[in-house]
Amino acid sequence: MKEETIEKEEAAKYIKTLSERIALLHLSYAKTLKEELGDEEGKRLILKAIKQYGKYIGEARREEIEEKGLEPTPENFSEGEALSIPPFGMHSEIERKGDKMRAYGCVLGEFWERYDAEELGKLYCYVDAAKYLGFNEDYVQTHTKAMTAGNECCEFEVKPSTEEQKKLFKNDEEDFSKVDEYLESS
Repeated sequence: MKEETIEKEEAAKYIKTLSERIALLHLSYAKTLKEELGDEEGKRLILKAIKQYGKYIGEARREEIEEKGLEPTPENFSEGEALSIPPFGMHSEIERKGDKMRAYGCVLGEFWERYDAEELGKLYCYVDAAKYLGFNEDYVQTHTKAMTAGNECCEFEVKPSTEEQKKLFKNDEEDFSKVDEYLESS
């Protein structure tokens, strides 16, 4: 069987299209939940689903890291590939500065902006905190900037989680939006 390859630019185009479809799926179910259940209950269920989604990602990454004989620490998070986002096609640029990471040109954020749906899109962004807490509840990844809040990029930092953040992650009755103070206040 002959191996087929495609150019990186073509692969990036397909990843962008798939990412836009994920953004549209999120927007569709989020909008439907809020319309059917009201703002408060709709938001609670959206965040509950996003938290579970992030938990699955974090647990898969932790399992992979531990299979490699590594501890589930922030330093080892990138040693795994389980459920990783692609290295190209979803962002125009990724930049690391000290303990922060910046993602420019987020396809999801640009999509939600085009549909004037940044508030609903922002609820998806809580996946970042949930995936880290699912990986190791002693650490959380939060935003210091977000495109869904009108910033030019998304900026993240990983830091030790607080007891309150752990509680928010473990208890489905808690308001998970409080796990990321920047997103909650923007």
